[in-house]
Amino acid sequence: MRKTILTLVFGMLMCATALAENREIVFATDATWPPMEFVDADKQIVGYAIDFMKAAGQEAGFTPVFKAVAWDGIFAGLDSDKYDAICSSVSITEERKKVMDFSEPYFKVRQALVVPIDSTAKSLEDLKGKKVGSQISTTGTFAVKAVDGIVSKTYDEVGLAIEDLFNGRIDAVVCDDPVAANYALANAKYKTRLKIAAVIETGEIEYYGIAVKKGNTEVLDLVNKGIQAVKDKGLDKEFQKKWIGQ
Repeated sequence: MRKTILTLVFGMLMCATALAENREIVFATDATWPPMEFVDADKQIVGYAIDFMKAAGQEAGFTPVFKAVAWDGIFAGLDSDKYDAICSSVSITEERKKVMDFSEPYFKVRQALVVPIDSTAKSLEDLKGKKVGSQISTTGTFAVKAVDGIVSKTYDEVGLAIEDLFNGRIDAVVCDDPVAANYALANAKYKTRLKIAAVIETGEIEYYGIAVKKGNTEVLDLVNKGIQAVKDKGLDKEFQKKWIGQ
């Protein structure tokens, strides 16, 4: 009888451990930001950040679930507990850190200026009086609005801004450099008509992080454990090569 009880207790402990090691974390993502997170031809959410978080989950013992959420409501949804975290190329800023917590950085990013291939613009200052597009409430928009004399036009998705640039409705787009490279250098439709004119120096090093609700240390600790393990094993470099190139 004692052996049976001990066996039962051991089994319960093993089950509890297995459950703890497979904690499901729901990540919101605005999957319109290739190559970081986007929807592929098979309607699956894929990209650098998606692979990174899947690997982080394997390393830290959690199961990531990705939920498509529009950018304009993504932070409000986190605050109202609609999901556990945001994995959506969210730049870590002092302003955002006041209202949410961030993981360790998982990607270094800069802002890039995309223009028509025949444009002579070399910087945002060269575009005063011109229309410059960006995705609403992103650091790209902040960079555009920091320069006096530019007509800022914001979009719900960066792809819409790129399409307007392609069709001559605006004069430039500012977005994160891996996204700019994806559209201007790799996309068959755009690469013969668009180019990256400059990388914009904002004065501070910019990083992507996973956003969680203030005080959610359980999720934050698991995500940080996974991020560190991915970096330690060099898996981030493999994802960089796969999705972005050298």
